[in-house]
Amino acid sequence: MEQDAIVRIRDLNKTFRTKTNTVVALDGVSLDVTRGEIFGIIGLSGAGKSTLVRCINFLETPTAGTVEVDGRELGALSKKELLEARRSMGMIFQQFNLLQQRTALQNICFPLEIAGVKKDEAEKRARELLGIVGLTERAEAYPAQMSGGQQQRVAIARALATNPKILLCDEATSALDPTTTRSILALLKEINKNLGITVIIITHEMAVIEEICQRVAIIDSSRIAEIGTVEQVFTRPKSAMAKQLIYPNGERDRLATGKRYCRIVFDGNSSFEPVVSNMVLECKAAVNIMFADTKDIDGKAYGQMILQLPEDERAASRALAYLETQNVHVEEVDNDAYA
Repeated sequence: MEQDAIVRIRDLNKTFRTKTNTVVALDGVSLDVTRGEIFGIIGLSGAGKSTLVRCINFLETPTAGTVEVDGRELGALSKKELLEARRSMGMIFQQFNLLQQRTALQNICFPLEIAGVKKDEAEKRARELLGIVGLTERAEAYPAQMSGGQQQRVAIARALATNPKILLCDEATSALDPTTTRSILALLKEINKNLGITVIIITHEMAVIEEICQRVAIIDSSRIAEIGTVEQVFTRPKSAMAKQLIYPNGERDRLATGKRYCRIVFDGNSSFEPVVSNMVLECKAAVNIMFADTKDIDGKAYGQMILQLPEDERAASRALAYLETQNVHVEEVDNDAYA
């Protein structure tokens, strides 16, 4: 992992000081992002994730620790070298940050102009990128004439203009509706696959991590609480924050009744057949679905369910045994899982 890390962060600290207050935004953060992967960083508001992404490209200078990008330690670079290193990192924001008086084409040309690229070459590159993000026909449209999803596609094209090796996405889908979010995530996945660009996603939404990322870091109160593959963290969360993000917040009180519950995780290995209905018929065991967040992608099931098992111990055990044969991850959960 470390050998092919395009981003290597060690003991990172960022402290903000005012006349009356000191805030530790990042405290001893260490992580590696592998070249070519889609890596997620998730946490609640105020956990430090946006500060972390701004330290990765040195928009914020760390108080302590090191950030190494593509083999170069950013803190050791001259101002000119740092600007050069930043060009290898495109950034996408929650609010798009487009220039309102410029067309889509002109917005994409903007970073190329700053880099000193000739106008004709810049326009040619911008039109290529509009094709990549599916907006060839909107070259002359202004931001006010485009939907949120279209504006974010222009922002992605602009971030790609300087041929970056890394794409940093800071809550890039938070301002979008669910359907548009899925289309933007599909585009990022396509860019990662076709162009080989490493993508780092900062989000507070577990659904975004599930949809697109290969690995994820959970950040909690300025520290990394857990790192692993999305499958590992989603099916067997270890930290309290991972459990809080994954388990349904609104269901905790209802589930904490002292009775038996199980959690089923669909990870794409099973087809979207009615696993629960079949279990009820096969085991003659009635269950209550307390929570469900599942989706069908290309005929495969993804997501999770929380079931309340029957009062009868034998029926509950039969139901669990049946589920374990169905190509789904199943675990019995108790009050501790929701603590």
